[in-house]
Amino acid sequence: MERENSTSGGGFILVGFSDQPGLERILFVFLLIIYLLTLMGNGTIILVSRLDPHLHTPMYFFLTHLSFIDLTHVTCISPQMLVNLGGPEKSISFAGCVVQLLITFGLGGTECVLLAMMAYDRYVAICQPLHYFTLMSPQLCWALASISWFLGFSNSLIHTPITMTLPRCGHHRINHFYCETPQMMQLACVDTTNYKKEFMILSSIFLVFPLSLILVSYGCIAHSVLRIQIPGRRQKAFGTCGSHLTVVSIFYSTIIYVYVAPKPKHSPDVTKFVALLYNLIPPLMNPIIYTLRNREVKEAIRKLVIQKQKRKNIHFS
Repeated sequence: MERENSTSGGGFILVGFSDQPGLERILFVFLLIIYLLTLMGNGTIILVSRLDPHLHTPMYFFLTHLSFIDLTHVTCISPQMLVNLGGPEKSISFAGCVVQLLITFGLGGTECVLLAMMAYDRYVAICQPLHYFTLMSPQLCWALASISWFLGFSNSLIHTPITMTLPRCGHHRINHFYCETPQMMQLACVDTTNYKKEFMILSSIFLVFPLSLILVSYGCIAHSVLRIQIPGRRQKAFGTCGSHLTVVSIFYSTIIYVYVAPKPKHSPDVTKFVALLYNLIPPLMNPIIYTLRNREVKEAIRKLVIQKQKRKNIHFS
């Protein structure tokens, strides 16, 4: 009780799964393994995409941004979760909560838009292959990536100050494992009905418009690919889009369930488990999907391993 009172001055208590110490120990090990694998997987994608000249293409430019988003997202929430799961201290400072809210919300919006940009890149690659490098110039790629980051964090910079300045009347126990807008709104001691509607409308816009662009892009891609008469080229064309479609499916299915779909009356723990999976599984799966389904990435990793081994042999000889 003393620790809770000391936190009420400016910080918050992340309840998480504190009523189940046994579950917390299991989650600590699970989260630590997932976090390390995510760092390794996304770090490898970024490193390989930068070091291998063959991967200096628009597709891998956007993939590098996606990996950086995932790496930053899990780093923003996982260390704090590991501290809370591994010890008795469950608090987070006010500044730490602001940073988590700002970054996670901004990265989520950025990824929504970036996935649409990646779908447009695949559309140009398959439907306009002769003009691909002309249409997808480095300047355009940087412009599309910048638009993604700008839109994502502009939305976050609007919502974060409003959410954090809602009157809480001393309420500081967040029934979650990190600071998130819906849980922060539950602490408010004023009517937040209108703000919740505005939040849902803006969140839906960030989901619907990028997803619509993705569906239109892949509709055009499917129409173009089905006209290809050579089976081998048709399979290759579908293969280049398979990884991105898989990533889009995982990301949008989880985010729609968490933020948009009507919630059945589950216990708070079920909601927290779903949110945990939403935050951990896509960043872990993205590099695995792109690595396992992409021959170019696997070949680039193989080359880097061989080069490193050769340098090691020269050093010891």
